[in-house]
Amino acid sequence: MKLAVIGTGYVGLVTGACFSSLGNQVVCVDKDPKRVALLKKGRVPFYEPGLPELVAKNTKAGRLKFTRKLAGAVSSAEVVFIAVGTPSRSNGQADVSAVIEVAKEISGVMKKLRHGHKVIVNKSTVPVGMGDIVSKILVENKVPKNNFSVVSNPEFLREGSAIGDFMRPDRVVIGADNSQAFNIITDLYRPLNAHIIFTSIKSAELIKYASNAFLATKISFINEIANICERVGSDISEVANAVGLDKRIGRHFLNAGLGYGGSCLPKDVSALVHLSRENGHEPMLLSAVREVNEFQIDAFIGKIIKKLGNLRSKNIAVLGLAFKPETDDMREAPSIKVVQALIKKGARVSAYDPAAAPNASRLIKEAKLVKDMFTAIEGADALVVLTEWPEFVEIDLERVKKALKSPLIFDGRNIYDRGRVEDAGLEYVGVGR
Repeated sequence: MKLAVIGTGYVGLVTGACFSSLGNQVVCVDKDPKRVALLKKGRVPFYEPGLPELVAKNTKAGRLKFTRKLAGAVSSAEVVFIAVGTPSRSNGQADVSAVIEVAKEISGVMKKLRHGHKVIVNKSTVPVGMGDIVSKILVENKVPKNNFSVVSNPEFLREGSAIGDFMRPDRVVIGADNSQAFNIITDLYRPLNAHIIFTSIKSAELIKYASNAFLATKISFINEIANICERVGSDISEVANAVGLDKRIGRHFLNAGLGYGGSCLPKDVSALVHLSRENGHEPMLLSAVREVNEFQIDAFIGKIIKKLGNLRSKNIAVLGLAFKPETDDMREAPSIKVVQALIKKGARVSAYDPAAAPNASRLIKEAKLVKDMFTAIEGADALVVLTEWPEFVEIDLERVKKALKSPLIFDGRNIYDRGRVEDAGLEYVGVGR
C-alpha cells in the first residue's frame, strides 16, 4: 500500500520504517527541516537499536521517503497515520493540539480531491473521543463523509525493543466504525500474522491508556511491597520472584527500584486521571500509583543522604541517566531528580550513560558527564546506579572497589546480588532488600 506517516518522532519513524520493510511505499512527513535532512541521509535523530539500519536499508530501496510537504504525501496515500506527540499539560491533560493541527492540514488536502477513499489512523496516544474530533474536523472542512474513515490503532512499542515489538506484537488493536476501514488496516498488518482485535474507536483509544496504567500500577505495587520489605527484614527480590510465578500475576514489571519514567507511563497515567475526573469519577487507585512513584525517588535520595551525611564536597559517581536501558530518552527519567538533589546538597556528580549523555547535558548541566564508567567511579565517595544497562550489570566489582574512595554502592535498580557485592568488599544499599 501507499502510506503517509505524519510525524517522525519515536512512534512515527518506527512505524514508517517497519511498514516499509513489509513492502509498502511509505512517505514520512515532518515540518522540522533539520530532521528531514538527517533522515534523508539515513541517520536517526534518537537512539533505538536496529532502527538506523532499517531506515537506511528501506531508504536505499526506495520504499521509505522523507519530506516536509504534507500535501503531496497525503494526496497519494491510501492510509494516513497521525503520529505526532501528545505531551502532558500542567494539569495532566493530554495536549492534542498537534493532532488537531494535522487533522486540519489533512482536511485541507482532501477537500481538493474529487474522489478516492482514505483511512486516517490515529497512531498517537489520544484521549477517548479524539476519533470523533478528527472526523468532525474533516466534515467541517468540506471533506465528504464517503471519502474517509477514521481509525484508532494504538501503538505498544517499548523503547529499546521497538522493532521487535512492531514485527512480533502481542496484539494489534484496530478501532473502526466500518468494515471497509477495518479490512484495509487488517490487510496492512496481515504479514505479521498477529492477533488482531476489532473494537469501537473509543474502546481502542482507552485500551492504550488502560494498558499503560496497569503496567504503572504493577511497578508502584511492587515498590510499595519493597518499602514494607525494608521495614520487616524481607528481600523484595525473593518476594517478587515467588509472586510473579503465579500465572494470574506474571513476573513482568515486578522489579522494585526507582519507579517508572519515560514518555509513556507518567504521561498516560496523568491523562487517564484527568479524563476520569473530567467525567465525574475520582480515580483513587491511579492517584495512589502516581504518589508511590514520586515517593520512591525521594526515598532513595533519602537513603543516600542518611548514609553519607553532609554531601558538601562529596564526589558521587552515577551510572545510568536514561529512564531505561537501550534508549537515550531522558523524559521523566528518575536520574534527573536524583542528580539534581545530590548537587543541591553540595555533592559533585560525575555521570556516565552509554547513550543518553547528549540529552542529559541539557537537563542536568551541573553534573560532569564522562565517556567511561570508571572515569566516573575513580575516587568517588559512593557509586549510585540509576539505569540497568547490561554493561553495568556485568561490571568488575573488584575493580570498582579499588577505584572508589569509599566502598559503597547505592543500587537504584536492584541489578546486583548483595552477596556478590559484599564478597568484593563493598557495602550495598538497594531497594526493598
